[in-house]
Amino acid sequence: RTTMLLARHATWLRATARPCWSASTTSSSRCVGACVRPRSNASSIARFATTPRHHRASPSRRRTVVGDAAAVGARTAGFHHSRSAPRAAAAGSSAPTADEIAAATAAVADAGEKVRALKAAGATNADDAVQAGVAALKDAKATLAALEAAANPEAEKQTPPAPKKKPQQQQKKGGGGGQKSAGAKNAKAAESTSSAEEVRAIRIEKIDALTAADMTPFAYRFDRTHTATQLQAMHASVENGVEVEGVTEAVCGRVKARRVFGKLAFLSIEDDGGAIQLYLDVKRVDAKNPGTFKRIVDLCDMGDIVGARGTVKRTEKGELSIVVDEFEMLTKSLLPLPDKFKGLTDVETRYRQRYLDLIASPEVRDVFRTRAGIVSGIRRFLDDRAFMEMETPVLESRAGGADAKPFSTFHNALGMDLTLRIATELHLKRLVVGGFERVYEMGRIFRNEGISTRHNPEFTSVEVYQAYADVSDMLELTEDMICAAAERACPGNENLSIPYGDEIIHLGKRPWRRESMNDLVKEYTGECALDIMGTFGETKDVDGAKAAAEAALRALGDKESLAGIPNVQKSPTVGHVLNEMFEACVETKLRQPTFVLDHPVEISPLAKPHRSKPGVTERFELFIVGRELANSFSELTDPVDQRKRLEGQIATHAKARSEARAAAEAQGKEALRAFEDDDYPIELDEDFVTALEYGMPPTGGMGLGVDRLVMLLTNSASIRDVIAFPLLKKQE
Repeated sequence: RTTMLLARHATWLRATARPCWSASTTSSSRCVGACVRPRSNASSIARFATTPRHHRASPSRRRTVVGDAAAVGARTAGFHHSRSAPRAAAAGSSAPTADEIAAATAAVADAGEKVRALKAAGATNADDAVQAGVAALKDAKATLAALEAAANPEAEKQTPPAPKKKPQQQQKKGGGGGQKSAGAKNAKAAESTSSAEEVRAIRIEKIDALTAADMTPFAYRFDRTHTATQLQAMHASVENGVEVEGVTEAVCGRVKARRVFGKLAFLSIEDDGGAIQLYLDVKRVDAKNPGTFKRIVDLCDMGDIVGARGTVKRTEKGELSIVVDEFEMLTKSLLPLPDKFKGLTDVETRYRQRYLDLIASPEVRDVFRTRAGIVSGIRRFLDDRAFMEMETPVLESRAGGADAKPFSTFHNALGMDLTLRIATELHLKRLVVGGFERVYEMGRIFRNEGISTRHNPEFTSVEVYQAYADVSDMLELTEDMICAAAERACPGNENLSIPYGDEIIHLGKRPWRRESMNDLVKEYTGECALDIMGTFGETKDVDGAKAAAEAALRALGDKESLAGIPNVQKSPTVGHVLNEMFEACVETKLRQPTFVLDHPVEISPLAKPHRSKPGVTERFELFIVGRELANSFSELTDPVDQRKRLEGQIATHAKARSEARAAAEAQGKEALRAFEDDDYPIELDEDFVTALEYGMPPTGGMGLGVDRLVMLLTNSASIRDVIAFPLLKKQE
């Protein structure tokens, strides 16, 4: 029965065969035979191979079946699919060159990128454009396959049969300038589907093989002549197909893509800032040490760090390459890299394994390069203006300079409780008292508070203090410093129009807007036009201010405004009511750079009272994209007033703690436990007041959040995106 089925199938193949152009004939002649559909033949043989033994024909009949199958195979051998045959004919007259293979490889990559771009734009497989793109991709692959076969016609005969094993998906690989590959002959296809442990085991075996071949898997050093970026700049004028002879270059980096074509291989390597292609030809690589090419192909994986020496060449496709004469394994990687096209998609993995995120994403590396430039730019800006960088303690006996919960620790040798600093302000002011007229510190601040896209418990700030200056000087300094940082982060952006999300922030439109806190609340409370300080400031009618504020928030009616009502109701003073109103209905709406001026005295214990406006201070906060970036005062230098303000702050904080405790006790044990976890005391820093009593000159001070500035200038949505190793919950 099986013999009869195969015979019928062979008859059908002959009947449905299509004529085609033969690779061995000229374009004006036809094949003697016919081009059959290989899939039909293969499927018939596959069905026979999978037929249960007790359903097969007898031994004698099986011999007949095998003979018939062989005859069918013989009739189909030597014929090519009609789509790829013309290209094969063109290539079949002589062995293709390496540049022709590289160009075909690039064509496959280009066609694939076009299809991916169409799908990224929303097209589906049913769209004509996608179907046409897929057809073009198939044509390009067919051309490449024909060239590969022509380049190494004996490869199939020489390759020993592979041992039988469970089928696995082919690993995605790239090469030749980042091209997507259908697979490399010597690649470990298991790496895309196997577990990391299996990949690690395979690569450990490769380490042993490298050692046995006298190829050190973990080198001590490598002498590089130029980086990839330098070479790209030096040889920008080299034309396609030209090799720069007589000069040997040495490059090194991590293998990010690989592709093998018989006697040719392409490795794309990345170093710090650039990429370049390694062009490996078996004749040149094996010239000094036969067998080296095969060892490279067999033992080098994506993720390995390698070095190579050779001459510079630009391929026919325009890819600058190093034609390799010598190759070194510098570091053998044991674990596979993330998918080349998808990268790391899990956000927590990106933060927890930042090293892997940096390997996988050049964009992430660019963010931290920009951050480094911003930090060094701020330092240079201040140094150029005669400010002196100082270092103050991180461990303190009491937290001061801000109202925030500190991290606590214990010093064993001294037998005393300590806290991590929540600000650098009070120590820097002591230095001004001591005679340093211009000081600053850039460093880490620690606050035991919540985590969000805008808050991290450990963050970087810069605080600046200038003697004989006031808040107006600090305002100009802040605007100049941020614009200088933006120019460094965004070179070539002359008008400093910075993209952030779907907005454009106009840093170059100077001077930036300047409005008092009270006027902004009045502006953003709509028809109510609530004038808190004008109506309630002089009388200090806190109940009246609360009632008017609550009515205004309810009139606005949006979620953010209504969420501010509880905080308004708990406000102890008119100044606190104004601040809560600002946070509820104004803060997030300040998208363009805005200096918010004239904060209430009650919320500004370290600022001088305004010289002409009662109830407010000489202070500003800078807001951009709805976030506070900077805070500045005309610093309070009156020690008597300073003591009074600090004592008032302590009393207000203690009262709020008492009320919060009572409310928590009424709600039960869990609420009380949560309150105690979040509770913290405030102490008066007597030594700071003593320093003021010795005399502090008129001083302007400013603090700026570096992380938030980097977020703005790198278009980053979360503060964790600009901190290399943000704090994360411990893994179980």
